[in-house]
Amino acid sequence: MKNKVINIKCTKSTVIRTALLLVALINNCLTLCGHSVLPFDEEMVTQVVSAAFTGVMSIMAWWKNNSFSEAAHKADNHLKELKMANKSSQK
Repeated sequence: MKNKVINIKCTKSTVIRTALLLVALINNCLTLCGHSVLPFDEEMVTQVVSAAFTGVMSIMAWWKNNSFSEAAHKADNHLKELKMANKSSQK
């Protein structure tokens, strides 16, 4: 019987997410057994989650084009038309 080599290609982000999932699962199992592995209390977790949410939303609001005025909406529509015309001319 020949040994087959399985070649699995993963991105770095996939490996990191999988490792973090394993850490979370191990931590959850140990917590269920009464062992506190991570020295965080609920208040600290709440503060970190709140700060992270605020940070992510701030970056998203800053990065995204937020058009409030009528002139800004017209400019957005004009930009979309230019992009569509550019795509059709490239084909």
